[in-house]
Amino acid sequence: MSQSKSLKTAPASSLTIFKIRNRKGYAAICKENLTEGRTPYQAYQRMNKALKRMGLILKDLTAQQVQKIIKKTK
Repeated sequence: MSQSKSLKTAPASSLTIFKIRNRKGYAAICKENLTEGRTPYQAYQRMNKALKRMGLILKDLTAQQVQKIIKKTK
């Protein structure tokens, strides 16, 4: 049987979500991982999956809470 990993919580300050220029969708960067998604929430969920492979986890957020995280680019 497989052992369950104890996942550590990644700090929310290390997560950046932004709109990708000249493309449809959003990107998320955290702990040297880059993920993309059509919506900010999808990018967030994909980042959570990538971090789980590293033994980290992000706090569960709703789609409205993720919208507030988006960084505005010039």
